Amino acid sequence: MPMNTIVFNPLSHVGWGSLKQLVPEVKKYDASRILIVTDPVLGEIGLVDKVKNPLIEEGYAVEVYTDVVPEPPIEIAEKLASFIKQKDIDLVVGLGGGSALDLAKLAAVMAVHDGKVADYLNLSGTKKISQKGLPKLLIPTTSGTGSEVTNISVLSLESTKDVVTHDYLLADAAIVDPELTISVPPKVTAATGIDALTHAIEAFVSVNASPTTEGLSLQAIRLISRSIRKAVHNGNDKEARIDMSQGSYIAGLAFFNAGVAGVHALAYPLGGQFHIAHGDSNAVLLPYVMGYIRKSCSKKMGDILNALGGNSAFLSEEDASLKCVDELKRLVADVGIPNTLGEFGIPEKALDKLTEDATKQTRLLARSPLKLEQEDIRRIYKAAFNGEIKEPV
Repeated sequence: MPMNTIVFNPLSHVGWGSLKQLVPEVKKYDASRILIVTDPVLGEIGLVDKVKNPLIEEGYAVEVYTDVVPEPPIEIAEKLASFIKQKDIDLVVGLGGGSALDLAKLAAVMAVHDGKVADYLNLSGTKKISQKGLPKLLIPTTSGTGSEVTNISVLSLESTKDVVTHDYLLADAAIVDPELTISVPPKVTAATGIDALTHAIEAFVSVNASPTTEGLSLQAIRLISRSIRKAVHNGNDKEARIDMSQGSYIAGLAFFNAGVAGVHALAYPLGGQFHIAHGDSNAVLLPYVMGYIRKSCSKKMGDILNALGGNSAFLSEEDASLKCVDELKRLVADVGIPNTLGEFGIPEKALDKLTEDATKQTRLLARSPLKLEQEDIRRIYKAAFNGEIKEPV
């Protein structure tokens, strides 16, 4: 068995009511001025006050930055980086979904780096992250991205996505409180939940998987699959929210170590070109990518089926892998996400450009258990457009 290096960062407080750990965490640093990077909607529903007010009561000066949008374009990141360099900030708190957390940890690092964010992009940048930056605490309010435990900040470009990635982007502490997710609407709960499920599944079949990440992945799949329907249809279901929060967090640990692959590689251009939410992009592609690669990981597909609540005991590997794909497609439909690209309004003529951009995601594609060439990628997009599970020629 090859050697595996496993990283479990950052320090995390996970569970109902864990937000109470915020002030003790902030007190670990010699900070007086705190920047909260968050989604403007969270201010409207009172979640920002739950974070801001305890800090103010402790005597901290707190500034709230809300120029955050879903699937943030690089221009938004550049604006925040410029803002934080002009301010005398000592510590950054990210509060929200993946976009807010990605921007917060990037801003904390960019505060001490010259140049633009674009200079540090994975695919086209020419500069390297060299300093840790400001302390950063991350507080997710959705159960999906795992951004609180990863070292990646994802940004939208003109027609695809790219990342800034370095271990200095890891949070100093994460606070994962499922109570903060109660207000998440059904559509967002569904999209972010399938995103987390995708993280777990792709990490499980990744060429970089290890016994450790496989165990994490399967537990995340169990937690998410047994509760996502409940969380979508009854957002006040406390136990479902706890399962989703824990599942998302565990999936984040799994994919931070093992990585994600083909689903994400093909999802990035959907977000870049058509501004489809990342979770929706993953959801619509998940059954088709897994159906295409299933013979390269058929035994693991049986394990996934069992974690989804099925039973592979009396099935061949072939039948179990097919049943797993069917279950994934059904789960996506059950939470109200369209099963085809056409239902998202994507024309068939767009498939060539989507394929071209997905092929560039070599960092992600390298982890697929089946090597995906350009023609494979186009066949998967075509399958997702037509709603038909396809296999390699």
